[in-house]
Amino acid sequence: MADGTFAVLLLAFGLTDMAQNHCGTDAGCLAGNDRQARFAISAGEVLERRAQPAGEIYLRYDFGRGFGPFGTAAGLSVGEKGELWLGYGVTYELTRPDTPYFAELHLMPGLYAPNDGFDLGGPLEFRSGIEFGYETRSGVRFGLAYDHRSNADIFAQNPGIETVQLRVSFPM
Repeated sequence: MADGTFAVLLLAFGLTDMAQNHCGTDAGCLAGNDRQARFAISAGEVLERRAQPAGEIYLRYDFGRGFGPFGTAAGLSVGEKGELWLGYGVTYELTRPDTPYFAELHLMPGLYAPNDGFDLGGPLEFRSGIEFGYETRSGVRFGLAYDHRSNADIFAQNPGIETVQLRVSFPM
């Protein structure tokens, strides 16, 4: 159970990076910058917590524009019982230039419709997670992602779910 752990890690790493490497420059702490735009497709399964295990397809677009150390992304997931989630938020990438391996954290608020699937307690649900992966020389990435969705207790019910996914992303 991840709860808000990934969101806290994203903020801790991102704000530390921002203070050390972006603030104090002429452009400022959240200066706009160019990044590699990517389209990703993931397939995975909701883990049994309070929800029954179920398949999910997740599409994500990482925009080619960032702000300070943060990237921006939009995502859409569809569960096997018609559950829909659509969100937009920030990413933070942990990489080293001398290795093809990477890790990426994300935090995305979004709208959720349970349809015939699991009720997460309300229409506003936050998705936060981490991906570990490998990037080929051509820029294609293969990753294993784990994320958590919940409404952060802003509604009376907040059961939350976790998802594990295999992800492939392509540079645009």
